[in-house]
Amino acid sequence: MQELIKATKALSDETRLRILNVLLERECCVCEIMQALDISQTRASRNLGILEEAGFLKSRREGLWVLYDINWSGANRYAAPLARLIKESPIRHDVLTEDKRRLKKAQRTGWKC
Repeated sequence: MQELIKATKALSDETRLRILNVLLERECCVCEIMQALDISQTRASRNLGILEEAGFLKSRREGLWVLYDINWSGANRYAAPLARLIKESPIRHDVLTEDKRRLKKAQRTGWKC
């Protein structure tokens, strides 16, 4: 029951849903997520940490960057099915569309991301 509560709480925030939406497109570093959502590094990192702790994301280091991706085989048995539900959802929203548009232009920058 705790896994389900943790997963649903993680999805109860608009920023985290927007981050998942972007990561369902492709693997990203913090700076790419910042650019796609037009948010601060602190806000992006805090929400990525919550999503990772809830089992939705996995991270790996590549050179200077930590890259985040959907964790389709994570320990939280509810996270992957919920991520699939979001990916397959017919619901479209202007904010999510704009995030994906900005993601196409996002670039890995600097040593702080």
